[in-house]
Amino acid sequence: MRRYGKNPDEDDVRVRPNRKGNRPRTNIRPKHEDAREGLVLTVDRGRLTCLIDGRTVTAMKARELGRKSAVVGDRVAVVGDLTGAKDTLARIVRVEPRSSTLRRTADDDDPYERVVVANADQLAIVTALADPEPRPRLIDRCLVAAYDAGLDPLLVLTKSDLAPPDALLESYGALGVPYVVTNREELADGGAAERVREQLTGRMTAFVGHSGVGKTTLVNALVPERRRATGHVNAVTGRGRHTTTSALALPLPGDTGWVIDTPGVRSFGLAHVDPSRVIHAFPDLVPGTEGCPRACSHDEPDCALDAWVAEGHADPARLYSLRRLLATRERREGD
Repeated sequence: MRRYGKNPDEDDVRVRPNRKGNRPRTNIRPKHEDAREGLVLTVDRGRLTCLIDGRTVTAMKARELGRKSAVVGDRVAVVGDLTGAKDTLARIVRVEPRSSTLRRTADDDDPYERVVVANADQLAIVTALADPEPRPRLIDRCLVAAYDAGLDPLLVLTKSDLAPPDALLESYGALGVPYVVTNREELADGGAAERVREQLTGRMTAFVGHSGVGKTTLVNALVPERRRATGHVNAVTGRGRHTTTSALALPLPGDTGWVIDTPGVRSFGLAHVDPSRVIHAFPDLVPGTEGCPRACSHDEPDCALDAWVAEGHADPARLYSLRRLLATRERREGD
């Protein structure tokens, strides 16, 4: 075996080739200035369907994005084959900054946040008046999540042919949440869909609700050319069957807005919500918090809001509503 000194200059010294090539490594990443902007319509097992220049393109996340994921509603930068032809695949190289992010956790002690949708500006909380029975705690939790994400809430009550909406509407009257009441007959003739559509014009609205409340049926009435499968409520358990398994963004007829149909939920954890931010959903009560002790939760005996409201500065029902939502943050849905 031949040995060489510290500074060999022999011509026969061999240099082993680099199997990965001789190009030096660099931290500089391409800017992808030619990337086209797309809207994520749905996500299915690592494949994302994006709308780009009026056509749908299947794409996957580029490696340089790392753990950052894209969800329905995201604006993304896409490169590669953008024809949308069968068996073609593009790459998502950038997720643009979001204007809003609706999150939830599995329960209140779960540290893992799940992003439901991105860039929505309205949250339609769909609940049935019967079959299955209304779940006010779930509605409250969706309201807290909407306020925390900066989304305007909309209450959509279905199946009014089975039960009257008065009691439920009265309990939410102090919150000032807009609402629409629908029934099966009106959905069939298009009257209910038109009333709901008036609330969606010019907006991107995410629909959330318990399984079996008629959420997907309503979406089908709003966008009839893109019908999704619907299910039924189990007569024994009173629970709906999950028929919508992935979120899907659909344009309203005439490009007047967007609806995002999401899978039915059975819980809406709020582990990610800071209770101190809930007060900002009640701007009429904010001035009364100036006399509160430091770090006041606004749901304790020495809270200044009690005396301030008693003096007539705000409706007592509004304070009750605030504290109900704050209590929701500390209580599991269904308790």
